[in-house]
Parts: sequence; structure tokens; C-alpha cells
Amino acid sequence: MPQHFGQYDGQTVAQALGIDRKLTALHAILNGDAAEEHFVRLDDDWNIEERAQAALDAWQLAGISLLRPLKGLSGGEKTRLFLAGMELGKPDTILLDEPTNHLDTAGRERLYDFVRRTSATVLVISHDRTLLNLLPAICELSRNGLAYYGGNYDFYKEQKEVHRNALQQQLEEKEKALRLARKTAREVEERKARQNTRGEKASIKKGIPRILLGGLKNHAENSSSRLSNVHAEKAGKIQQEITSLKGSLSRTDKLKTDFNAPALHTGKILVTARDINFHYPDSDANLWPAPLSFQLRSGSRLCIKGNNGSGKTTLLKLITGELAPTGGAIERADFTYVYLDQEYSLIQNGYTVSEQAETFNLRHLPEHEIKTILNRYLFPQDVWNKPCGKLSGGEKMRLAFCCLMIADNTPDIFMLDEPTNNLDIESVEIITAAIRNYQGTILVISHDREFLKEAGIEQEISFFL
Repeated sequence: MPQHFGQYDGQTVAQALGIDRKLTALHAILNGDAAEEHFVRLDDDWNIEERAQAALDAWQLAGISLLRPLKGLSGGEKTRLFLAGMELGKPDTILLDEPTNHLDTAGRERLYDFVRRTSATVLVISHDRTLLNLLPAICELSRNGLAYYGGNYDFYKEQKEVHRNALQQQLEEKEKALRLARKTAREVEERKARQNTRGEKASIKKGIPRILLGGLKNHAENSSSRLSNVHAEKAGKIQQEITSLKGSLSRTDKLKTDFNAPALHTGKILVTARDINFHYPDSDANLWPAPLSFQLRSGSRLCIKGNNGSGKTTLLKLITGELAPTGGAIERADFTYVYLDQEYSLIQNGYTVSEQAETFNLRHLPEHEIKTILNRYLFPQDVWNKPCGKLSGGEKMRLAFCCLMIADNTPDIFMLDEPTNNLDIESVEIITAAIRNYQGTILVISHDREFLKEAGIEQEISFFL
């Protein structure tokens, strides 16, 4: 099952399931065509249509025609379609590339159950830590190669922490050895210089000819130079070891996002919604079967939950005032917010990394300070001129937080729409730490159970259609 499905938009549901030829043969036979090729192709799979529909029903795709083109399906529907195809085909080996990216909570739970009970060999690429905890082994691919961990994700994290602590201890010991080596080199050089000076003065008193003094001086300088080279070589070797150790440490250890506390006092009422509902201009049907009533207070950490298409993003837009409810009333206090969607559209794809950072330089910081902050957020000089459109999801996320730090304008509310989609584990850990340490109000749409727990999300608004 691929991560992206655009290449299949020209196919029907039956083609994506790999059963279109069997269905054609079945319907030909049922219509009276007794050609042998139809029976060969069908291979006695007389209930293929019923089994296909049952598989679709099991993945919440009831009512979708087998002849429907994939182009009109959402990302979540396409994901569930391919998962239904795996249950239908019963393969020996299953390859899943980021399978939970487009799945809602119900879809994820169905996938977790499928992974638990399948007898097939399963190879998963995923940042979903709940899914990874169901798997008995983890392989980590990095620039150092492929590392195997004989346990689930929690075991992997424990072993990584043990390894990180050992590396940190080695780094501290090497840095101590480097300081000692440099101190010893200086002391030896200073002592040798004093000895040479005393020796030269003594030689002059004894009346040694100048030609001999020059030779003695050259010998002393050569001896000092050899000694200095020995210590410099030792210090250089230790420095190389330190550089290697630093390269082995996770980059997240270097990155800390520390937003200032928002100005609003905790508990202030920011939004009051009374029996609100919404319908789009081209529809008379309300989005929610029952109207919504709630209050949002400063300091709240709130998750909006619901299945795909239930109006979660629309609710965020109602809260910000971008949309007005078509039923009920909503009252808002003055507050500032930052909205981070799963595409990080805060980032302008046409800008370079440096240009994007400069657009948030509202304080007119000098250029060297901007570059220092970019480096802090893991954007070294060789990517400053890289177009933002070529950044990965994780890079866009880091750049978004970098820009907010440059502006130094902490919002009253962070609104995040599926923030961990399209991110690798390292990037998920960065955004989790940033949100956990932020002291203001958080509104998040997410199906990532581990992210919600680790980010300290305490309340929820739920509606399931």
C-alpha cells in the first residue's frame, strides 16, 4: 500500500482491488457467455463480488460501487480501499507505507486490529507510535546504516536513550580530555620556552661562540616544534572523535523551542458557542446532526475529534471567525492565534528558506541573528537558498516554528490541524516538545493517540457522523 495514490486515479475501485478481470468474467458467464477463458479467469471464485463488498463494508466503505473511479475518493477512503484489498487478496507479505496518514480514529483502530491478527509478514514504514508498538521488531535507517532492535517502539526508545546517554558520557569525557590536552600542550610549550631562554643566557655568560649558540638555539626550537606537533596531533585526534560523537547524537537534542508565556490570564473566556451549526451555500443540510455548544478558555488544551468529513476543520474556521455559523451564535474575545495545517501553508513555497525567515523579521534583527536562529533550527548555510517548495514536511514544520521565534510574537492560541501527518519520528518529537512546553491555549485536530498524550491534551470535542 503506497503513501500516495494519485497514480491510481484513472482506475476503478475494482481495478485497484485487482478483481476487475474476475468480475468481467463472472458477469459474462451470468449473462450466458460460456467461453472457457471466462471460467479460467474466474477460477471458481463465484462469490468474488460479495467478498469484495464485504471487505469494503469492513473498512467503512459501504455503498461505494466497484465501478466507481478512484479520482473522486478522499485520501482516507483510498487508504481504506487498499487495506480492504489486502484483506480480500490475503497476500503472504504486506508492505505498508505510512498507512495511518489519512485515517481517522475508527480507521486507525481497524488497521491496528488487522495488524494484530494477520498471519502475513508485515513491513511498515510509519511514524505512528501506536502502530509501531504493535510490531515485534524495529529497523532504524540512518546515515550510519540499518540498525535492528528486537522489540517494539517503546523498547526501541529505551535502547536509544541508553545509547544516547552513553554517547553523551563519551562526549563529555572526550571534551574533558581535549581541554586537558590543550592545557598540557600550553604548559609544555611555556616550560620549554623558559628553559630555552635560561639556557641561552647561561651560554652567553660562559662565553660560548655565537655560531655555536645559533646551532643550540635551532636545535631547541626544533625540539620544541616536535613536542608541540605531538600535542597538537593528540588534540586534533580528540577533536575528530568529538565531532564524530556529536554527529551520532540526535539533532533534536540541539533544538529547543521556548515560546514566551502568552499575555492572557489563565481561565479567560475566549470563545462561547451556543447551538451552532453550519451548512455550505450549495447545500441545505447541516454539517452536524445536533448543534454544538461549548466554551474555550485561555490555557485550555483541547482536541477536536471526529471521523473523516465530520467538519473538524470547519469548526476551527468558525472559532477563528473565518466562517460564520449558519445557525446559533458564537462570541469571541480578542485573541491572537497561529494556524498550522498539515501542509504548513504558513510557509510560502516560492520563497527561499532565508527569504521566508526574513518575512517574519518584524523586529528588524540584524542578519547574523537571523542566521543564528536558522542554524539553531537545523537550517545550516547550505540550505538558506533552498526553495521552501522543496522542503519536506518536517523541514517546513521546523521552519514554521523558526519563523515564529524570529517574530517573537507568541500567539494566545496554537491551532494545529493533523500536525503529525507527513512527519518523520524526529520531527514528531520536535513538535511534541514544542507544544508540551507552550503555556498558552491549544486547539488540535489529531488522531495520533501518542502525540495527544505526550503533548498534554486534556479535553476534547467529539462528533462522529
